[in-house]
Amino acid sequence: MGDAKPGQGAPAQPLPQPAPTGSIVRPPVVDPQTPIVPDAIFDQSLPKLSEDINAPLEPLQSFDKPKTPAATTATAAKPEPAAPSAAEGQAFAPLGSVPAEMEAPLPSLAEFKVDPAAAPVDDDSENAPAIRYTTAVTGLDKLRLEDRFEDLSALFQGKGKAANAAMVAARAREDEKLALRLMRSLGYYDGTATSLIEQTPPNSGSVRATIAVTPGTLYRLGTVRIESGATVPPGLLDRELNLNPGDPIQADRVLGAEANVSLRLPQQGYPFVEVGQRDILLDDATHTGDYTLPVTLGPRASFGSVQTAGARQVFDVDHINIFRRYREGAIYDSRKVDDLRQALIATGLFSTVAVEPKRTGEAGPDGTEKVDLLVTQLAGKPRTLAGELGYSTGQGIKLQASWTHRNLFPPEGALTVSSILGTQEQALTTTFRRSNAGMRDRTLLVIASLNHADYDAFESYTTTLSARISRDSTPIWQKRWTYYYGAELVGSNEDRYNFNLGKRDRGTWLIAAIPTFLGYDTSDDLLNPTRGYRIKANASAETSVRGSVRPYARTMVEVDGYYPVASNIVLAGRARFGSINGVSRDELPPSRRYYSGGGGSVRGFGYQELGPRSPDGRAVGGRSFNEFGIEARYRFGNYGIVPFLDAGQVYEGVMPTGRNLRFGAGIGGRLYTNFGPLRIDVATPIARKKNESKIALYISIGQAF
Repeated sequence: MGDAKPGQGAPAQPLPQPAPTGSIVRPPVVDPQTPIVPDAIFDQSLPKLSEDINAPLEPLQSFDKPKTPAATTATAAKPEPAAPSAAEGQAFAPLGSVPAEMEAPLPSLAEFKVDPAAAPVDDDSENAPAIRYTTAVTGLDKLRLEDRFEDLSALFQGKGKAANAAMVAARAREDEKLALRLMRSLGYYDGTATSLIEQTPPNSGSVRATIAVTPGTLYRLGTVRIESGATVPPGLLDRELNLNPGDPIQADRVLGAEANVSLRLPQQGYPFVEVGQRDILLDDATHTGDYTLPVTLGPRASFGSVQTAGARQVFDVDHINIFRRYREGAIYDSRKVDDLRQALIATGLFSTVAVEPKRTGEAGPDGTEKVDLLVTQLAGKPRTLAGELGYSTGQGIKLQASWTHRNLFPPEGALTVSSILGTQEQALTTTFRRSNAGMRDRTLLVIASLNHADYDAFESYTTTLSARISRDSTPIWQKRWTYYYGAELVGSNEDRYNFNLGKRDRGTWLIAAIPTFLGYDTSDDLLNPTRGYRIKANASAETSVRGSVRPYARTMVEVDGYYPVASNIVLAGRARFGSINGVSRDELPPSRRYYSGGGGSVRGFGYQELGPRSPDGRAVGGRSFNEFGIEARYRFGNYGIVPFLDAGQVYEGVMPTGRNLRFGAGIGGRLYTNFGPLRIDVATPIARKKNESKIALYISIGQAF
């Protein structure tokens, strides 16, 4: 068989031999005029095409692969390629051959692996970024947008770390869009933002991303038009929208104005107002925008009646009417509706409750339409188990637990059974409470209790039956004025130091009292006030009977004040005074005398530790007292530190003299929760005397005052 000729599948020259070491390799010389494949063979290998350009395509199944060009007479005797030698390397594949891998079917998509490639790993850290970068922003300082930009920026959120420069560039492009949005929110619609990524210094691997901002010209309102019907009074929409020609087209300003319309019109008789989609037509020649706002007013309304709905209703219409602070026929005011909803929530008897206006189509006064209020009720769980644990050096441990059914005697008739287990006190109390009794915010309270107290000053076994009517504050509905008045009947067996006999003895007293209270509160929070003040006054006309009747009067006044000296520091102060008139100290039952000292009084001293003492060294109480306290409440997050100074004294006379004041100082910690602060105070007496506490510890819920 003859050798293949040049241009017919064989190389024009013999394959080059490996060059000797150190020699220069030159490519073989090939005649450029000699074709690699002759034209006839090339044309023959092309598939035949139909001359009809509108003919349908052949199906893929019948499509034939082009065959290997047939050998010409000259190439019919093509020799088998010789096996390559180690010196020659691999031989060239013959023309027209297809590797077996190319003819194999593709794998199914289900078998395709989609796991991402492993990120480059640093030698020192497993997930360390490949580069670090710095960010610079220019132009936003003039608009005071730098802080908002940094809070939202992709570059700043990346904290200067990225896998590669492409990631930095992508973040920069996002920040360009952010800068444009921020500028447009202030009315700069022609503003531009560009980013530049560069190495600083060159070839250092450290990248600097720069966002350059040019605000352009501020756009202002041209015309302001509200598409709506007439209002009563006229011009109501213009006044509440309060957007005027010449105002900057600022997003916050425009959104706030539209929200004000949605808020204020329902307060002035339009419960069904709907604010449509605004339209602002910008003119880049005058840098103004014509503003149009469609508003659907709905009917002007007046209050109608109350309706109820719901699968598990708590109150009927008559009881709900007690909560209303509006009269039927008055112009509709959404604030009155919110007040009704708030009062219903404050009862604690609902899982969910909704109050919504409902059109009736009935004519009301002054051309209005009557609107009923639909109260949708879903009763919540009426029973509550509660517990409280406290400790103080003077009183020891006190554990309180209670069970309450909040609606055992509908409507709002609650029964509470509570107990106290403590180192010095044990008690069992049953309380009936009727909330909103006959009128809103009025409470009827009936209490029966058994109590045993074993204090340093006295030991008593007491039975109490009392009733009172009150107006109280709650965390949901804090009131400016509060009060109570009632009656109390007490039977108590107590021990005392009898100065006539020179020893301790026991006696039984029957006590009748008419207690009253009046409070005025301007503070901003019931459990954790930071500003304002409170004034409290108690007065009780009482009579004690032990052999003879001895009437007397007990009075007490307290003033608390709160002043924020900084955003996180509140200065709080308290002054309290008490007096008993009409009876000598020794004729008073020990439990009705005044005492001072302890966690709610003068910290640093034990419970009831201050004041006159009997020859056996125990406190005997007095007919008057005064107490003072000041503390600085420093809060950081949900925690707080409170240094404090307290002072006080108990006197045998009727009026407190302010002499011989005793001082206690200490520091406390606070944990602020959603139900009030948890308090831990540690204090010590100043100029401590013999047998007085060295360190006093108090743990409870709520501030000291």
